[in-house]
Amino acid sequence: MPTYEAIAQFWADYRRLRPEQRAAFLRARTLFVDGLAEGALHPSLRVKGFKLRPGVFELSWAPNGRALFTYGSPLPGHGTDPHVIWLRVGTHDIFRA
Repeated sequence: MPTYEAIAQFWADYRRLRPEQRAAFLRARTLFVDGLAEGALHPSLRVKGFKLRPGVFELSWAPNGRALFTYGSPLPGHGTDPHVIWLRVGTHDIFRA
């Protein structure tokens, strides 16, 4: 099962989300994690490399909802399960900060 952590900036962004935005992100996060575990992402998700930062990826969770993440080394005891490090979450504004 994939593991994750989030940096402080992610949590600061998350606290600024409106309740409906948080709910939308959490739904997308569940689909994303399930897809990582199954080896195929849900067709409603769009994940792509973030051009300005090599090794960082963008997850679209709403028309104006994005999350940035990277992959870390698998955690001990979790084999080769992906380890996601959440970096930012919010609207397109996260790309400018």
